[in-house]
Amino acid sequence: MEKQPDPARRSERSRQAILTAARDLVSEVGYAKLTIEAIAARAGVGKQTIYRWWPSKGAVVLDAFLALSEAGPEQSMALPDTGDVEADLRAVMRATVAEFADPAFEAPIRALNTEIINDPALAGQYREKLAGPVDEAKKARLRSAQQAGQIAAGADLDLALELLYAPLYQRWLLRSGPLTQEYADALVEVFLKAMRPTSSGSS
Repeated sequence: MEKQPDPARRSERSRQAILTAARDLVSEVGYAKLTIEAIAARAGVGKQTIYRWWPSKGAVVLDAFLALSEAGPEQSMALPDTGDVEADLRAVMRATVAEFADPAFEAPIRALNTEIINDPALAGQYREKLAGPVDEAKKARLRSAQQAGQIAAGADLDLALELLYAPLYQRWLLRSGPLTQEYADALVEVFLKAMRPTSSGSS
């Protein structure tokens, strides 16, 4: 009996081919020169196939980046919780620095940042699909540290995340310095000096 083709499997193959093509092309030619036509040609699909699933090339690049993140073994949403917040944050920040320094990640991340600045709708998708859930996972780890008395109980965790990540983001965005493990460790050290509970004797 002849086996019937599986439309769902074929669709998923096409989707993955489109995401791979978008990721490769944005690295090769940059976001400004990237076109839906080029993505379709590289993926071996028609333009309408892409437009059926995504409203813009920015949306394709966003999903391409999300797929790349999901594929990595270190990209599970929950942060490590060994009970030692300093060790856990060092591990997370070192992994983040390595990711930002990896050309395979950097090109789509820079492309996304360029587009997000000019596209409020894409910025909303980015917050909903990636930034928001990741921030919640980070805050969950910081709450655990608060409960363990390793971070001040009254700390504003949204502000705490900005304090920890903004210097790294600025250094990467402006290319103002190297992204190294030593830099990641220094950020964690400064962060914890600011966020640790004050001793009862000093009150």
